[in-house]
Amino acid sequence: EFNPQGTLAERMRAGGCGIPGFYTKTGVGTAIAEGKESKVFNGEEYILEEGLFADLSIVKAWKADDTGNLIFRKTARNFNPPAAMCGKVCVAEVEEIVPRGSLDPDHIHLPGIYVHRIIQGEHEKRIEQRTTRKREA
Repeated sequence: EFNPQGTLAERMRAGGCGIPGFYTKTGVGTAIAEGKESKVFNGEEYILEEGLFADLSIVKAWKADDTGNLIFRKTARNFNPPAAMCGKVCVAEVEEIVPRGSLDPDHIHLPGIYVHRIIQGEHEKRIEQRTTRKREA
């Protein structure tokens, strides 16, 4: 099934919140709208998108405490929290597991209530270097 990125994110968020569906203008009049219920609100057409509910969600986080609170880095903050929330069971692979209470609560991106299993993976940290050469003009 094809979904625009924003609609996919909202479907995952809705599923994580237990919302069965929502209306959106995104995709009206395109192949995305084919076969979907539509409704007019204030003279504008909207299509019904269903919340996304998964049996299993697998996410990758930078750090977790032993209760499952997760901290993501960089672009992993975009889709991992809603992906974790919409799964009946969430497995998180992390680079580091720390004792409970050692994470700053203001830095936690996903509370442990959504995480059912934590796996500490082995991660290779490659050194990347930018090399340049002089321009010959």
